[in-house]
Amino acid sequence: MTSPADTRASDPAESGGTAGEIELSVVMPCLDEAETLATCIEKIQRFFERSGVSGEIVVADNGSTDGSQQIARDGGARVVAVERRGYGSALRGGIEAARGRFVVMGDADDSYDFLALDDFLRELRAGRDLVMGNRFRGGIEPGAMPFLHRYLGNPVLSLIGRVFFRAGVGDFHCGLRGFRKDAFARMKLRSTGMEFASEMVIKSTLLGLDIAEVPTTLRPDGRTRPPHLRTWRDGWRHLRFMLLFSPRWLFLIPGVLAFVVGATISAALVRGPVVISGIEFDIQTLYAASMLCLVGFQLIVFALFTKAFAVTEGFHPRPQYYDWLYDYVNLETGVAAGLVMFAMGIALLLIAIAGWGALDFGALDPRETMRQVVPGGLLMTLGVQTIYSSFFLSILGLERD
Repeated sequence: MTSPADTRASDPAESGGTAGEIELSVVMPCLDEAETLATCIEKIQRFFERSGVSGEIVVADNGSTDGSQQIARDGGARVVAVERRGYGSALRGGIEAARGRFVVMGDADDSYDFLALDDFLRELRAGRDLVMGNRFRGGIEPGAMPFLHRYLGNPVLSLIGRVFFRAGVGDFHCGLRGFRKDAFARMKLRSTGMEFASEMVIKSTLLGLDIAEVPTTLRPDGRTRPPHLRTWRDGWRHLRFMLLFSPRWLFLIPGVLAFVVGATISAALVRGPVVISGIEFDIQTLYAASMLCLVGFQLIVFALFTKAFAVTEGFHPRPQYYDWLYDYVNLETGVAAGLVMFAMGIALLLIAIAGWGALDFGALDPRETMRQVVPGGLLMTLGVQTIYSSFFLSILGLERD
């Protein structure tokens, strides 16, 4: 979380109320938004007056040099200076400083309609933990979103998020969203950049929070300068974050597929060559299949390591099967299984040596001997990996005791 050194709030009197009196805090990250900031603040103030809600405006300033801070104060907003750069850092600093029971975050570029926060507030009052805006349902005005973002980036990344994490959110990256302040504390978000938006949805889904979506409109922002967003860089950061946060899709599923395919091919070829459509598959294919097994096993182990680390460090909530994993897939069972595999590998190599001895240690036919040597070497390697992986997995699980 943001350290005290990262944020500095202005005079509390600027908020216009105390924690007990504020229902809604609207937080805007700000980095040189002098052109549009006053307009956004004025719209939020009008929403407060029209709806009768007790609210405050928090501008999380990330090092503006164009006078945005004074513009915010003149408009009645509270300024929180966040020294650590980044979209996520600014938002975390502003949200942690917010005094409302509910928080709505939105960009300060006048692309979102701060006059139309009624649906967000209604859902929050109804008990929702996170309320996401959906620009594709609410409407995207011409020129408001680049072509690649609208038809490739956002749809694809949102689809990946729904598949990877089973999140029922149609617009993962909408910048206008609301949440309960106590729910935000449970998320324990850590991202400093644009992937903050993805982390919020992913963590909320993994924690089983109550998520709703409401339509929102997106219009062209009112700035004359280019946006801070960088299409390919930030798109990759979102995708990378999703992959790192989903060891199932990054490691486990590819690992299981590789291991099963490799083991199936190896089992078919260990007895002898196989001919398919006139093509003979022999010991070369057996060797390649054994390597595929090895790669698959390593990926599966990486999935276990990543999950254990993520749970231990608080990135992932503890799943129901986590305790079962350490009860049954523990150090002792892992070492025992590894020793069995290693012994089987030694046995196959001894069979190959015995066959060599029967020929007075003369020339060998690799088409025969490799059918013991390759599986034997594979089993020995898997056995050693299993033993030491069990030790490392036990180290990662020490915190459960």
